Formats: sequence, C-alpha cells, structure tokens
Amino acid sequence: QQQQQRSSQRNTRNNITSIIRRYISPIFVQACIMTFLAEWGDRSQVTTIVLAASENLLGVIVGGTIGHGLCTGLAVIGGRFIAQRISAKTVTLVGGVVFLCFALSAFFIRPDK
Repeated sequence: QQQQQRSSQRNTRNNITSIIRRYISPIFVQACIMTFLAEWGDRSQVTTIVLAASENLLGVIVGGTIGHGLCTGLAVIGGRFIAQRISAKTVTLVGGVVFLCFALSAFFIRPDK
C-alpha cells in the first residue's frame, strides 16, 4: 500500500517536472529571475507601491504590467538590433566606460549642485 503510494507520488512528481521542462525554457527562468531581482526595490517599484496604496489596485496592476512589458520589449528589440550591428565586446566596453564616468561624476559632483 505505502509502496504504491510512494510510486504514485514519484510518478506525479516526474510528470510535473516533465511538463515544466517542456514548456518553461531555461532562458525564460533566467530572464524572469534577473528582471525580478533587478526591479526589486527599484524606484519604479516604490512608485508602484505608492500608487497601489492610493489608487485603483486593478488599474495599477494592469498599467504596471503593460508598461513594464513595453519597456522590456523595447529593450529586447533594441538589444537585438544593436547586437546585429555592433559586437558584444564593443557594447560592453562602451557600457563600462559610461559606468565609470557616472561613478566619477558621483564622486566629484555634490548632490546639492
């Protein structure tokens, strides 16, 4: 009896795992986790929390989802467009230089100016 129950549980678990692997690709999981972690605590999330506290909850959910989807979609399409014309090494180098410029400006320029 217990042996059959364990076997049934194992089969159910294997079926669920098989379905998940078939329909959810590793890149989907990676993009989901990266986006979630990057947005967690971001200014836009704080703004969304404030909106949700004072406005229609459904409107905030739908508007936030559509807005974020459009923004992410444009980033993906723009990234693909740039990647077809410029090497990843060049993009990384330019991004690094810009990041260092921002860091230096934050170090030398006071926030009150």
